[in-house]
Amino acid sequence: MNKKGQALVEYVLIIALISVVIIGLVNAFGGYLKDAMTKSSCSMIGEEYQKGDKPGEGSCVDKKQ
Repeated sequence: MNKKGQALVEYVLIIALISVVIIGLVNAFGGYLKDAMTKSSCSMIGEEYQKGDKPGEGSCVDKKQ
């Protein structure tokens, strides 16, 4: 029997499963991740973070407003 082919199929299945889990996590928490990145970029450019209605809708606004 060819055990190398069997091991390759197992690795492909493991990688596919990990990919599905990662895609699901990004879909579930993507808005929160986007908000975290926006908060960081707001502080870098000297603006204030304004929270949006939904996760992922936050934005930077000028501090003077």
